[in-house]
Amino acid sequence: MKRSGALLLFPLAVLLSGCDLVVLAPAGDVAAQQRDLLVVSTLLMLLIIVPVMVLTVLFAWRYRQSSTTATYTPDWDHSTKLELVIWAAPLLVIICLGALTWLGTHLLDPYRRIDRIEPGQPVTQNHKPLKVEVVALDWKWLFIYPDYGIASVNELAAPVNQPIDFRITSSTVMNSFYIPALAGQIYAMPGMETKLHAVINRPGTYTGFSANYSGAGFSGMRFAFHGLSDQAFADWVAQAKSAQATLSRETYLELERPSENEPVRHYASVDPDLYGAILNLCVERGKMCMNEMMSIDARGGLGLAGVRNTQPLQYDKLARRGAVFGNDPSYVASICTAEEAAAASRAASDADAKHWPLRDLSPLRGAGLLSPGTGSRRADAETPSLGLLRFEL
Repeated sequence: MKRSGALLLFPLAVLLSGCDLVVLAPAGDVAAQQRDLLVVSTLLMLLIIVPVMVLTVLFAWRYRQSSTTATYTPDWDHSTKLELVIWAAPLLVIICLGALTWLGTHLLDPYRRIDRIEPGQPVTQNHKPLKVEVVALDWKWLFIYPDYGIASVNELAAPVNQPIDFRITSSTVMNSFYIPALAGQIYAMPGMETKLHAVINRPGTYTGFSANYSGAGFSGMRFAFHGLSDQAFADWVAQAKSAQATLSRETYLELERPSENEPVRHYASVDPDLYGAILNLCVERGKMCMNEMMSIDARGGLGLAGVRNTQPLQYDKLARRGAVFGNDPSYVASICTAEEAAAASRAASDADAKHWPLRDLSPLRGAGLLSPGTGSRRADAETPSLGLLRFEL
């Protein structure tokens, strides 16, 4: 039986031999601190779990029906000492876990800049952060280095012991940017930007991937992260600059089309405004950016006449490239001066009064607005702030 048991354990040992323990043996200080938080929290919980498991077996054996040594006290119902042990020990563990979690949550906040390279080595003014802009595509990763003017697909590199500032977004659906050896995962979401600050402390090649399912090519969204010496990183940058390809808006629109298992490629130059256009959903020329629309809204909007005069910010790029099912016709907005807006509004009001004297064309309903089809139109040109010219696509 002992030999048979050993044979049964052999396949399990073979399977476990393929496990990667990088989470428990990371190469970056942020990941190492997260590892320590995980280990300490587990040990604190085991202080309760292990005694409970042991006592469960002990009580079942000691107070079994056939036992003649255990004291039988059917009238027992309370013990202050036992109650104190039962409630005090878990309460102390919960307090410790709460304090540990609160500290770890703030100190390891991915949006917070790191304050040390490794234990005993704080970040100084000599440690200039490496800026990397990350874009999750279908199904590949794009990395832009704005300070170097280069970009790469499915390959990331950084110098050892240099802080890294990641700015992360997505082109279509939500993904999760994760390099276990460097730091914890953080989501990449379209139209939004997340941040991650980390540092790699040991040279080597590490695996990065998407930890959030995003479609058919999800399993191929893996990339190599190279921790390099300063000289090796300079050589890597020089290699990228020697590439023939350039990453313009037009090139990006081709790159973002869904594709699987893309090979590593480099771009010698990058449109400096590309990442901002990706983030604000306006890579196509002539499309209003999301931050422009929010700025207009923050200043009070464009008035009732311009409610429908903006292109949708939703993901309409496939529809605009000839897809069968697309959005309804939309409008491109052109903002004029206040004087031009007043003149255009007066002209429109005069034309409406001439052709439709008793018809209100406003599509809006609400307090203070006339019901469509009744009464006369109210002129909005008396206090214009912004004007619009509308062209149907």
